[in-house]
Formats: sequence, structure tokens, C-alpha cells
Amino acid sequence: MLNRAAYMTGLNHMEIREIDVPEIKENDVLVQLEYVGICGSDVHYYEHGKIGDYVVKGDFILGHECAGTVVAAGSEVKHLKVGDRVALEPGRTCGQCEFCKSGKYNLCPDVAFLATPPYDGCLMNYIAYPANMAFKLPDHVTSQEGALVEPLAVGLHAAAQGQIKLGDTVVVLGAGCIGLMGLLSSKAYGATNVIVVDIIDKRLEFAQQLGATHVINAKAENVIEKVMELTGGTGADKVIETAGSAHTIRQTSYLVKRGGTIVLVGLAPQDIIDFDFMQIMWKEADIKSVFRYRNLYPAAIGAIADGKINVEAMITHEFPFEDSKEAFDFVIRNKNEVVKAMIKIS
Repeated sequence: MLNRAAYMTGLNHMEIREIDVPEIKENDVLVQLEYVGICGSDVHYYEHGKIGDYVVKGDFILGHECAGTVVAAGSEVKHLKVGDRVALEPGRTCGQCEFCKSGKYNLCPDVAFLATPPYDGCLMNYIAYPANMAFKLPDHVTSQEGALVEPLAVGLHAAAQGQIKLGDTVVVLGAGCIGLMGLLSSKAYGATNVIVVDIIDKRLEFAQQLGATHVINAKAENVIEKVMELTGGTGADKVIETAGSAHTIRQTSYLVKRGGTIVLVGLAPQDIIDFDFMQIMWKEADIKSVFRYRNLYPAAIGAIADGKINVEAMITHEFPFEDSKEAFDFVIRNKNEVVKAMIKIS
């Protein structure tokens, strides 16, 4: 078997190298990867070399949204067999800390997360991975859809953190991949009205195709005034911020209604942001945050399998593995056109 990996060798540089096929342990599976999604965090590492305290040092493999086929299984693996197609949950946790034992394993301080320095990602042909973090895909769910389970899990976690329920009005700030997953998740949780805000028309068009009740171009309209108009002056039951800008984070306190909930998903470039907490005080609004997800891969796969959530519709571009560098360069140059780009490994 030939194993190759796409290495980031510097800012905006990438090359494909032949590497050893990894050996598996008794509780691992060897997966031949078929699709890897290009996430905003991958692009940020490729373009800037770091995200906060996570700094790329030396050659580095990107990619954490992936799916493929099991080609070998360790002696202790009982629930998977050769030929099963799987989606890999990219965070490997310690299993022993208070967060892991209480079910909030996404908060494990010792998590090894694919494509988060110093841990290499999955932009390669073959990967050895713990079988308990490999989730079998039903026959009618494609591997391409399987690679989108990871961003869908973020959207589902945001909806769960916001406790979205039947009849809610939700404002989603940002219509990138995660914002659109927030839209789909909000609708799956029962939201009646979902208002999506962005500054890129193509993304807003996608939001409408995916079921947004209203879309707002923040360059053309006053977002707060328009949301108040659409909600009869009350604001939204839930506000999900995915854009990760200081401006949109500030807006959340004005958009949420009394007794409502703000869910912060996007990561802003700066750590400290001016925020009108008096709005929160007199509204008695809640603020929730999202750090990845937990216990949601089976639910995400089930929602895709049952047709409740259509993730494949947001894929706008696909590239062969040999063109991985060109794929990243294209995404950077065409941010207004790309909603979700995928790399086909095999």
C-alpha cells in the first residue's frame, strides 16, 4: 500500500510526500481515507501559521474532517470490520480526567485533536485511529457526507447549547460552513424562523436554499433594525454567532430578546472585546459558548441518514488529492465563492 501525505512546509506552501503506512494497535483501525474537508482553521494555519497559542512548528499535515473505509482492524476491535465506511471524530481524549468522566470530553485538557499543533491532521491516504472514535456510516450515506459529520456536530452542539426548541426564532450570524450547519441544526431542533446574516451574497443564497426564513446582507441593511422588524420588535429567542468578528459578537446582546440565549461559536482574532452587558442584565439573557462538540457523531450521522439534514448541498468545490496545495490556494483567493471545499483522497 502506498501512503502519501500533504505536508504544509511553510506559509502558503504544501508538498505531497510518501510516508510509511502506520501500524495499528489492538484497539485501532487502519482507514483508507476517501474525503477530507477544508476547514477554516486549516486555511488559517496554512495562511498564517497559528491560531492563538496553537503555532505550527516545522512541517505539518492539515485536515480534520474526514471519512473513509476500514482496511484493517486490531485484535480487540469488535464493532467494526474490514470494508466498513467510517467517519472519524478528530479529538482523541485521555478518558481519565473529570471532564471525560462527566461526559464533557470536549473540554479534556489533554485532547489530541487532528490538525491542531502539535498533532498532525489527516490529509493522507491511510491513517491509524482508535476504533472507538470511528463511527460506521450507513450504506446510503456517502463518504463525502461522512466527512461533513464533523462540522455538522459543531452546529448541533450550538443548537443544543442554545436549547433551541419548536417554534423558536433564531438569528445566525455568519453563513460560512459552520453558520449553515447552525441553520440546518436549528431547523432540525424545531426552530420555526431562522434569520441568517452575512455580507456575501453567494452564502446568503445558499442559506435560502437550505431553508433560511429570511436573509440579511449586513452591507446593505442595518442588521439590528431589520431583525427587530422581522420579530415585531422583540428580538430573537436564540442568537448563534459563527462569524467570529468583534462587530457581530457585540451585536448579539442587541439582537437577543428578553429571556433569550446567545450562543458564541466563532473565534474572534482578539481576546478582549467591548460588550454591552447591561443589555444582558436587563433582559436576563443567557450566554453560552461552544468548544467543538461532544457525544454527537451518532446523532449527526443519523440525521444525515434519515434525510433530516442535507449536508451535501453546501459542497461547492472538489479537488483531487494531488492538487491539495491548489485547493488551499483557491479557497484563499475565492473566499466569496467557496462555501465548502472537499479534497478527494481516493
